[in-house]
Amino acid sequence: MQQIFPLRELQAERSRRQLPYFEFLRVSAMSAGVYVLPAGGADQQKPHSEDEIYYVVSGRACMRLRQPDGSERDFAVATGDTIFVAAQQEHRFHSIEQELSLLVFFAPAESTT
Repeated sequence: MQQIFPLRELQAERSRRQLPYFEFLRVSAMSAGVYVLPAGGADQQKPHSEDEIYYVVSGRACMRLRQPDGSERDFAVATGDTIFVAAQQEHRFHSIEQELSLLVFFAPAESTT
Protein backbone atom coordinates (compact mmCIF):
# COMPACT_ATOMS: atom_id res chain seq x y z
CA MET A 1 0.00 0.00 0.00
CA GLN A 2 1.26 3.46 -0.89
CA GLN A 3 2.19 5.48 2.18
CA ILE A 4 3.49 8.73 0.69
CA PHE A 5 1.06 10.88 -1.28
CA PRO A 6 2.71 13.87 -3.02
CA LEU A 7 0.07 16.61 -3.08
CA ARG A 8 1.06 17.74 -6.57
CA GLU A 9 0.37 14.23 -7.92
CA LEU A 10 -2.98 14.01 -6.10
CA GLN A 11 -4.06 17.37 -7.49
CA ALA A 12 -2.99 16.37 -11.01
CA GLU A 13 -4.92 13.09 -10.84
CA ARG A 14 -8.06 14.82 -9.52
CA SER A 15 -7.83 17.34 -12.34
CA ARG A 16 -7.19 14.65 -14.97
CA ARG A 17 -10.32 12.79 -13.84
CA GLN A 18 -12.29 16.06 -13.80
CA LEU A 19 -13.72 15.32 -10.35
CA PRO A 20 -14.36 17.82 -7.55
CA TYR A 21 -13.45 15.07 -5.02
CA PHE A 22 -10.73 12.48 -5.52
CA GLU A 23 -10.31 9.81 -2.83
CA PHE A 24 -6.69 8.68 -2.56
CA LEU A 25 -6.75 6.56 0.59
CA ARG A 26 -9.23 4.05 2.01
CA VAL A 27 -8.64 1.76 4.97
CA SER A 28 -11.21 0.56 7.48
CA ALA A 29 -10.42 3.26 10.05
CA MET A 30 -10.33 6.24 7.68
CA SER A 31 -10.42 7.58 4.16
CA ALA A 32 -8.87 10.68 2.63
CA GLY A 33 -9.28 12.75 -0.49
CA VAL A 34 -8.67 16.03 -2.25
CA TYR A 35 -11.71 18.31 -2.73
CA VAL A 36 -11.61 21.41 -4.93
CA LEU A 37 -14.30 24.06 -5.35
CA PRO A 38 -13.87 26.87 -7.91
CA ALA A 39 -14.13 30.55 -7.03
CA GLY A 40 -17.81 31.44 -7.07
CA GLY A 41 -18.73 27.74 -7.08
CA ALA A 42 -21.35 25.91 -5.06
CA ASP A 43 -20.73 23.16 -2.53
CA GLN A 44 -23.50 20.58 -2.92
CA GLN A 45 -22.43 18.09 -0.25
CA LYS A 46 -24.80 16.58 2.29
CA PRO A 47 -23.99 15.62 5.91
CA HIS A 48 -21.79 12.55 6.23
CA SER A 49 -22.13 9.55 8.53
CA GLU A 50 -18.51 9.97 9.63
CA ASP A 51 -16.51 12.57 11.50
CA GLU A 52 -14.45 14.64 9.12
CA ILE A 53 -11.49 16.98 9.09
CA TYR A 54 -10.75 19.50 6.35
CA TYR A 55 -7.33 21.06 5.88
CA VAL A 56 -7.36 24.13 3.61
CA VAL A 57 -4.41 23.72 1.24
CA SER A 58 -5.21 26.96 -0.58
CA GLY A 59 -8.01 29.42 -1.18
CA ARG A 60 -10.48 31.51 0.76
CA ALA A 61 -14.19 30.98 1.48
CA CYS A 62 -16.74 30.71 4.26
CA MET A 63 -18.06 27.56 5.88
CA ARG A 64 -21.57 27.36 7.27
CA LEU A 65 -22.03 24.90 10.14
CA ARG A 66 -25.38 24.02 11.68
CA GLN A 67 -25.04 24.17 15.45
CA PRO A 68 -26.61 21.65 17.88
CA ASP A 69 -29.38 24.17 18.69
CA GLY A 70 -30.32 24.32 14.99
CA SER A 71 -28.85 27.75 14.32
CA GLU A 72 -26.27 28.23 11.59
CA ARG A 73 -22.89 29.85 12.03
CA ASP A 74 -20.50 31.07 9.34
CA PHE A 75 -16.73 30.91 9.64
CA ALA A 76 -14.15 32.47 7.31
CA VAL A 77 -11.62 29.85 6.19
CA ALA A 78 -8.32 30.31 4.39
CA THR A 79 -5.05 28.59 3.56
CA GLY A 80 -3.68 26.67 6.53
CA ASP A 81 -6.96 26.36 8.45
CA THR A 82 -8.17 23.04 9.84
CA ILE A 83 -11.88 22.39 10.32
CA PHE A 84 -13.58 19.58 12.26
CA VAL A 85 -17.13 18.56 11.34
CA ALA A 86 -18.92 15.97 13.46
CA ALA A 87 -20.81 13.09 11.84
CA GLN A 88 -24.26 14.15 10.60
CA GLN A 89 -23.52 17.87 11.12
CA GLU A 90 -24.85 19.96 8.23
CA HIS A 91 -22.08 22.01 6.64
CA ARG A 92 -21.30 23.75 3.39
CA PHE A 93 -18.62 25.98 1.90
CA HIS A 94 -19.94 29.18 0.34
CA SER A 95 -18.78 32.64 -0.78
CA ILE A 96 -15.73 31.02 -2.37
CA GLU A 97 -13.46 33.97 -3.16
CA GLN A 98 -10.45 31.97 -4.37
CA GLU A 99 -10.42 28.38 -5.64
CA LEU A 100 -10.64 26.24 -2.51
CA SER A 101 -8.36 23.21 -2.38
CA LEU A 102 -8.89 20.93 0.62
CA LEU A 103 -7.51 17.71 2.05
CA VAL A 104 -10.43 15.79 3.57
CA PHE A 105 -10.14 13.02 6.15
CA PHE A 106 -13.07 10.80 7.21
CA ALA A 107 -13.04 8.51 10.24
CA PRO A 108 -14.09 5.79 9.90
CA ALA A 109 -13.81 5.53 6.12
CA GLU A 110 -16.52 7.48 4.28
CA SER A 111 -19.52 5.31 3.45
CA THR A 112 -20.15 4.86 -0.25
CA THR A 113 -23.92 4.37 -0.06
